[in-house]
Amino acid sequence: MKYYDFSASTPTAIEVVEAMKDWHCDSFANPSAAHVEGDKARIAIQRARETIAEKIGAMPSEIIFTSGASESNNLAIKGVAFQNLEQKGHIITSSIEHKCILNTCLFLEKLGFQVTYINPGKNGLIDPKQVKEAIRHDTLLISIHHVNNELGVIQPVADIGDMAFEHEILFHSDAAQSFCKLDIDVDDFNIDMLSISGHKIYGPKGIGALYVRDARESELVPLIHGGGQEVGLRGGTSPTPLIVGLGAAVEYFPNNVSEQHISFENVIKEYKFVRNGGEKTIPTTWNITFESDEEAKRFNDEQNWLISQGSACNAMSNTPSHVLSAIGLSEEEARRSYRISLPPFKVMN
Repeated sequence: MKYYDFSASTPTAIEVVEAMKDWHCDSFANPSAAHVEGDKARIAIQRARETIAEKIGAMPSEIIFTSGASESNNLAIKGVAFQNLEQKGHIITSSIEHKCILNTCLFLEKLGFQVTYINPGKNGLIDPKQVKEAIRHDTLLISIHHVNNELGVIQPVADIGDMAFEHEILFHSDAAQSFCKLDIDVDDFNIDMLSISGHKIYGPKGIGALYVRDARESELVPLIHGGGQEVGLRGGTSPTPLIVGLGAAVEYFPNNVSEQHISFENVIKEYKFVRNGGEKTIPTTWNITFESDEEAKRFNDEQNWLISQGSACNAMSNTPSHVLSAIGLSEEEARRSYRISLPPFKVMN
């Protein structure tokens, strides 16, 4: 069987495993400990922080380590909302965000916040004009992902960031599917918070980060209160091996396509399908709809590929993908649609 579900999870790179190894068994001290072994762990964590910050044009002090992009997204959105629990307020997002964002917004709606969900065009793109039209006097936050996890569509986050900056509204972007694959500069894009994940870039599972502009001065409300770790925004003992692994994944992220890309393109052209998402898509994510049930069956009979019919968080559901429904696919079309995701690499401009 061939694995073509890299948008769901990548393998952990050998270089990452090697970088993590000693921090599991030999240098295992708590990085908050006031002795030489604790100092070693703190230094290793700081190096990883610097590596990640440099990748997105941020300051190391603005990188807050979390358990992954889902926690980062929750911290960003709830962290802003919880500052406004009494007066509530308004949030703008899209109808094709990752389920962790949609469910976070649903939770906040139950608390009395109001949320506007921007629908995409048929190409999966969010129109910045619609975002602008949705802005209200009490809008607290705009949260639009950088690359859609099912379609691979690259959203116009720079345009949305400019708009948010102009209206003095915080802008958050889920970059789990774009970090390391596309160039990101948080200043150029006017992004105030950015979520990333380790296991999408050949790093370990269970680690991610949230970039928070001017984190030390941020009034973001923590989800996890602890002993002051991560400038007080995320409590809990820092997992040195995982953080080192995340830093190594960024450092060793590949720049070239793999043989799997060539093999895939040679095979997929033998079938009749439509690629969803238009032209502004990341090259490693293909969402395709076969032209008929017979063609989909022929593909499944002939190719023993590990692929999905949406995001991994939707895999156990019998309902069609909310993303495909949002771009206008019928239930029948959605059921003969598949996401094929190839090994990620740095896309050169």
